[in-house]
Amino acid sequence: MSSKQETQVGLLRGINVAGQKKVPMAELRELATSLGFANVKTYIQSGNIVFRSELSEEEAAQRLEGAISKHFGFEVEAVVCSAAEWLGYAAMSPFPEAEEARPKTLLLGVSKSGPASDAVAIVMDYAVNERAALLKGGLWIDFVDGSGRSKIRPAVLQKALGSSATTRNWRTVQKLADMVRELDAK
Repeated sequence: MSSKQETQVGLLRGINVAGQKKVPMAELRELATSLGFANVKTYIQSGNIVFRSELSEEEAAQRLEGAISKHFGFEVEAVVCSAAEWLGYAAMSPFPEAEEARPKTLLLGVSKSGPASDAVAIVMDYAVNERAALLKGGLWIDFVDGSGRSKIRPAVLQKALGSSATTRNWRTVQKLADMVRELDAK
């Protein structure tokens, strides 16, 4: 493959949740490879994929969505980030104390269109004990008391992020950054 390939991080929205939209990671890796993506790796069952591609992030997302629809028979939205963008997210959140104290409930929200200018205000209208901030094009939410009872639901995130949104917790952000660094070191 060409040396123009760049490392990218793909995030699939809403797969393998409560038995819905099942996408086995081995099949996802094979499917991504068939699209011409190289060095394809996945992380856990929630639709995290790191790969190298010559395509733009938008084109890679469109290819993933189309291939998943054709192969599995259902629609899945994909957000693809550049390696630099992802490493920027992983460098720091706006809530460093939560990175240590609550890595599973500190969430990064990303979308294809990027956050609305009033994203924090939208989220905070529903907040009880949560905190939210924009940093480097991502919407960060610290679910201080966990997300189970929060009123900040997917529809709120979608409104704040301007399109379908997907979230990843701090631990996943870090693991995907490690995978990016590992792939870029090859």
